[in-house]
Amino acid sequence: MNDLFILLGIQTWKPVLTALLLPPVPWLLVILVGARMMYWRRLVSWLVILLGTSGLWLCCTTAVGYWLQQVALKPPAALSPERVAEIKRIVSSPPSKVAIVVLGGGREPMAPEYGGSNLTDISLQRLHYGVWLSRQTGAPLMFSGGVGHGDSIGTSEAEAAARIAERDYGKPLTWSEGESRDTRENAARSIAMLKTAGITDLVLVTHGYHMPRAVRAFQVGAQRAEVPMRVWAAPMGLAPPSDHIALRWLPSNEGFRRVRFVLRELAGLLMGA
Repeated sequence: MNDLFILLGIQTWKPVLTALLLPPVPWLLVILVGARMMYWRRLVSWLVILLGTSGLWLCCTTAVGYWLQQVALKPPAALSPERVAEIKRIVSSPPSKVAIVVLGGGREPMAPEYGGSNLTDISLQRLHYGVWLSRQTGAPLMFSGGVGHGDSIGTSEAEAAARIAERDYGKPLTWSEGESRDTRENAARSIAMLKTAGITDLVLVTHGYHMPRAVRAFQVGAQRAEVPMRVWAAPMGLAPPSDHIALRWLPSNEGFRRVRFVLRELAGLLMGA
């Protein structure tokens, strides 16, 4: 599907099409269909409206978002202390070469408080974990992220990340990849850069819901580039909802975001994006 967008020259429409496919749009359409049916089938109409409103409600809850993530995406477990120690041993044992790759998750083209581009909370969380992991293992750090489809103003995610990593964390990036617009391009462009550095092990940092698609993209990218590169999944953001059980079933901003993220990843996996 991603190749079809490129062939048709409509890759800049990906964010628009994604927004139309994800909640609340489908459930709003169901409600409108139910309302239209009111003129000729009142009972069925009310059932359709009830279905639409129920779906809209559930798609805004953290309970459904977390359940969908665990059941549909099955993200890998977080790196254990033993795995982190193993990566550290590989880093200190030539000839193996390890790199930590943090995937961008969005940017603010112009943040007035900083007078320039800034990372969104999602990207900042990933960068924070990547910096921590780099300090724990001694592996060099890379950030991959451009400006996204349909966007053109401001600096890239990677440029903003490089500035934040050095200024706020005192941890300069070893590599900065700022041309990619989606996960597949993250993989292709990052692997091309790391190939020349002789990297053999790649520790991939992104949110748990994004990890299955990201790992697949990097494994396929390594195969296409004919690089014998091992991909280590280092997911973050896996903590379950901490709200009271009743609050998990009430609509919230966090619930809405989580459900949309999971459904977007499912769509991406099914479409080969």
